[in-house]
Amino acid sequence: MRSEVLDVAGWRKVVHFEDAASGLKALIAIHDASLGPGCGGCRIYPYASFEDGLEDVKNLSRGMTFKNALGGIPFGGGKAVIFADPKTEKTPELLRAFGAAVESLDGLYYTAEDSGVTEADLEIVRSVTKYVAGMEDKGVGGNPSPFTARGVWRGMQAAARHKLGAASLNGLSVSVLGVGAVGMELARLIHQEGGKLVVADVNANAVNEAVERFGAEAVSPEDAIDADVDIFAPCALGGAINPDSIGRLKAKVVAGAANNQLKTLEMDKALAERGVLYCPDYVINAAGVISVGLEILGSWTTDEMNARIDKIGDTLSEIFKRAEAENAPIGAVADKMALEVISKAKKAA
Repeated sequence: MRSEVLDVAGWRKVVHFEDAASGLKALIAIHDASLGPGCGGCRIYPYASFEDGLEDVKNLSRGMTFKNALGGIPFGGGKAVIFADPKTEKTPELLRAFGAAVESLDGLYYTAEDSGVTEADLEIVRSVTKYVAGMEDKGVGGNPSPFTARGVWRGMQAAARHKLGAASLNGLSVSVLGVGAVGMELARLIHQEGGKLVVADVNANAVNEAVERFGAEAVSPEDAIDADVDIFAPCALGGAINPDSIGRLKAKVVAGAANNQLKTLEMDKALAERGVLYCPDYVINAAGVISVGLEILGSWTTDEMNARIDKIGDTLSEIFKRAEAENAPIGAVADKMALEVISKAKKAA
């Protein structure tokens, strides 16, 4: 295993790992460790270049810093990416090599599930390192996707109340871009509450399932943001709100599960100027990592998870009100609140 610490300004530690025997090529980034060890999932994806993977792991780990801070768990921001196609290049040898990479950081980073990674994969990783979570054990913890979906649903309800004056999602229309594990469960919850669905995904089978189960209208991924709906829910990869797409957005609320939904920081202000209520992604999709954090701490219970999930809506409502009071973009206010939590921890240290 070859490792190289990269000089990345503003990050606690970014390490590049390569293992010729297994074919592993990975990056682990710890953005901030003021609240505790970096905690965040591992993504397996066939990035077009090393630079693309580095940019992704930086954005993701930074988001985890804010997510964990406002999620109320004592962990910093961390993330990992493995350069590989999860469908054709993921092997037990690759996963064990990644586990060895995590172990080499001596507890500075805890890994978990993300795109391209399953609970079964994590079991292989755990055979090499104890710094891994997100696996169900006797009813405790497990796959974070259902928790994430439920948290997004609660956040969406809070946004609908604030922006649309709606007591529930009943009768509202939602465009869900990405109906994978989280997006499909979110669609189920919206449908169950009486919401109308538009769905899009590169996976035609997933779209067909959503159409059959929920009576959803199917559109192409490119057209999901154009849908004439009340709420747009990006639940695929990041960057759905970008300079090219923002002018086509018809929804008055953006509330989805994807990380890094805004392609650039300028999109935060642009949404505010368009009168769109944006639910900061790292706030609304925090339930998954909260579950992982409680699992690591040994304090996971169903009651505690439900209470934490319900609090996501309360946190968003607080952010919305503060943004209005300060006449500031919502994302900037959320960042400010997260930094206040981190600053308080640094002063107490």
